[in-house]
Amino acid sequence: MRKRTWSNIVVIGASLLALAACSDASDEGAKEEAPVPATAQAGGEVLPRIPVMGPERRILAFGDSLFAGYGLDPAQSYPARLEAALRAKGVNAKIANAGVSGDTSAAGLQRLAFTLDAQESKPDLFILELGGNDLLRGIAPAETKANLGKMLAQLKQRGIPVLLMGMRAPPNYGPEYQKQFDALYAELAREYGAALIPFWLEDIYREPELFQADRIHPTAEGIERLVASTLAEVEGALPPRAS
Repeated sequence: MRKRTWSNIVVIGASLLALAACSDASDEGAKEEAPVPATAQAGGEVLPRIPVMGPERRILAFGDSLFAGYGLDPAQSYPARLEAALRAKGVNAKIANAGVSGDTSAAGLQRLAFTLDAQESKPDLFILELGGNDLLRGIAPAETKANLGKMLAQLKQRGIPVLLMGMRAPPNYGPEYQKQFDALYAELAREYGAALIPFWLEDIYREPELFQADRIHPTAEGIERLVASTLAEVEGALPPRAS
């Protein structure tokens, strides 16, 4: 997502906030000290520090500016904070941030194979977060679904587990568009056997103070809230470690 896009459709940004109301590798057994988990919180308490254990779990976070960390320091991006939170729980996670601001589902499809081929090894988990820019551009939900479906098919063929981060459409697009867009993530997750977070901004959309001035991108505090609210789903989507 790019700021120049939203400057022309700021009303859509406001609608996005209200939409829900309307509808390094380690050997097995290796152990190291976890870094300070910064501010990721769950239930108002700072996550406990636990020694990082086991082999490295490689995660590829693939999305748009919501992953790229638009308006934030790279260390404050969702993938960076998610890695810190997982390590604070003792998970030897290494997350590669493949977020590109402005990417639509079509742009993501175009760079998917190249991005996967550029990895040192096959990811243990692929987090797919795209569709928001399709929504802002008014792209037909059927096109978004087709592009995401092709991506999920490639990932399934490569044997890479996927966690799909869902979005929702604002009501001003009309009931038919909203119905089709809101349903596509769950339909794709069922078809391709992907794990799903139906609306990954759920925990913060009611609180505009957790968004930057454009009312689309989360603040650093908003990112911390998102990490805390999605951490269990991400950890649960990781396949069991090989014995």
